[in-house]
Amino acid sequence: MVTMQSEHPRPVNAMTVDVEDYFQVSAFEPYVSREQWDSEESRVEANMHRILDLFGEQQVRATFFTLGWIAERHPQLIRRLVDEGHELASHGWSHVRVTQQSPEDFRADISRTKALLEDVGGVEVKGYRAASYSIGASNLWALEELQGAGYRYSSSIFPIQHDLYGMPEAPRFGFRPHGDEFMEFPVTTVRLGGRNLPCSGGGWFRLLPYVMTRWALRRVNQQEGQGAIFYFHPWEIDPDQPRRDGLDGRTRFRHYLNLSRTEARLTRLLQDFEWGRMDEVFYAPSQEQRP
Repeated sequence: MVTMQSEHPRPVNAMTVDVEDYFQVSAFEPYVSREQWDSEESRVEANMHRILDLFGEQQVRATFFTLGWIAERHPQLIRRLVDEGHELASHGWSHVRVTQQSPEDFRADISRTKALLEDVGGVEVKGYRAASYSIGASNLWALEELQGAGYRYSSSIFPIQHDLYGMPEAPRFGFRPHGDEFMEFPVTTVRLGGRNLPCSGGGWFRLLPYVMTRWALRRVNQQEGQGAIFYFHPWEIDPDQPRRDGLDGRTRFRHYLNLSRTEARLTRLLQDFEWGRMDEVFYAPSQEQRP
């Protein structure tokens, strides 16, 4: 693995959105089968239009890691985000974790999704993010499969210890897993007390006070001289989404916590930092040449 260090004098951060509906999250797998998805109330299109409106108001361009399942059903949404200058990237077809796939299944999934997204969006799809950051020490073969399928980068490793995912020993910033042009950009963490702590979105953004996220990202930008990667999901700005019955306590807490506060916090975040697309902020065959 070849790690890369940024020399950009004013780090630009990457804003990313994992485009999936509220019932498609990994934690809901025991409660909502994929066969049920078409019968569920879909809210992703309306939430996405709100996000695109917000990004337009704040003049932010972002990367949207999109499920093939979503793009197939909402092609006009995909065309809007491309037309407005955002990057279209892959989140796999139907949010199956890589840990649940064989190499053959994974290869078929990422190839099918890339082809559909490129057909609908009319642009090259360079990037991929695994469902629930499910690439780690046990399945690094997936990065080779991504490169073989024509992807140029991945943002699928979370260098933390977590009960559902994580590879704490991974590099914290972009690296070349095979020593060539293909890049892996781990989700951003802050280093404290000898541990990597998450500071890049998701449930942590909703759980902790906003000032904690701002402090951590500024530390990464100013003390380490690195750009950060932030992520969220469309359902996280939707406090009126249907409440699923029968969830265990941990799942209910993680999914519904502070949904009513997310959009306001996100607006502050967009204003407090400089943001761009993954491919424009990070990806280049040689990052040393980035201006």
